[in-house]
Amino acid sequence: MAGGVGSRFWPLSTPEYPKQFIDILGCGRTLIQLTVDRFKGVAPIENFWVVTNAKYVDIVKCQIPGIPENHILAEPEVRNTAPCIAWACWMIKAEDEDANIVVTPSDAVVMNPEEFRRVIKNSLEFTANHDAIVTIGIKPSRPETGYGYVEIVSQEEGEIYRVKEFKEKPNREIAEQYLKAGNFLWNAGIFVWNVQTIFYSITQYSHQISSLMNRIAQAFGASNEREVVEGLFPICEKISIDYAVMEPASKEGKVYTHPADFGWSDLGNWASLHDKLQKDENGNGIVGNVKLYECNNCVVHMEDAQKVVLQGLDGYIVSEKNGQFLVCQRAEEQRIREFSII
Repeated sequence: MAGGVGSRFWPLSTPEYPKQFIDILGCGRTLIQLTVDRFKGVAPIENFWVVTNAKYVDIVKCQIPGIPENHILAEPEVRNTAPCIAWACWMIKAEDEDANIVVTPSDAVVMNPEEFRRVIKNSLEFTANHDAIVTIGIKPSRPETGYGYVEIVSQEEGEIYRVKEFKEKPNREIAEQYLKAGNFLWNAGIFVWNVQTIFYSITQYSHQISSLMNRIAQAFGASNEREVVEGLFPICEKISIDYAVMEPASKEGKVYTHPADFGWSDLGNWASLHDKLQKDENGNGIVGNVKLYECNNCVVHMEDAQKVVLQGLDGYIVSEKNGQFLVCQRAEEQRIREFSII
């Protein structure tokens, strides 16, 4: 899934060139390229599918040159994750009715790709032999209020557990209770299932979307396929896969999770980037040719600048991209969306 805008990362991420296509970590690879990299040994490049906004198709082609062109699905309109996932899975089913599928966002970070591959392979083995939906659950390291949670109740097979319930983003007090209880995991938004399972699950729990996908599928490979997609996809219910499928399926005992600890972050804001960057002795995370004097606890991203010198800042975000410059207190980063539209 590569259609998000990433507005909380302005000025790096813009509607024209969002964060999944940017080298945010300063490692020489964009987030979507890192996503592809971590699946090496799990799936060949010709088995990758990308669902993105129509205006990002050329960027995807440039950054993932090996992907088949017909595997880049251009959404005519953003309709949240349920229609996005349904469209891709209906397309995959048309090519392979026995396909085993991993759904992943393209803008997350995984610090231990070897452990990631092990967890994904375990989950794929389970879904290949069970009519089951598996979500990857991240073992929490803190009482995080920015993530949804998965409550587990029993060990099913190997490292696979049954999910009791999905929980919305909690307040601090509830997040602390989750951490203390020990049977709550962060919902990473990474799902594993076989194509028949997700086909019947969307059909059962989201009839409006499945009926439209069946109509779109009738045009697969036809000369008017794009016209049909542009006419029907925008009228799909705008709903997340969590609400459309995961929550009702979990209430019927059909959802499982694989607990994991592979250095995951959804990299949703500057605070999460600061957390993942290597810090200097004063707690500063830096990308680019930056020299700091008497600065503490800052996150500075200036990869395009020839040289940047900063002095005397404490707890600031500093970034520049394409002539747009941000200097903002880290404590005020929730206002960045407000700043970016001025």
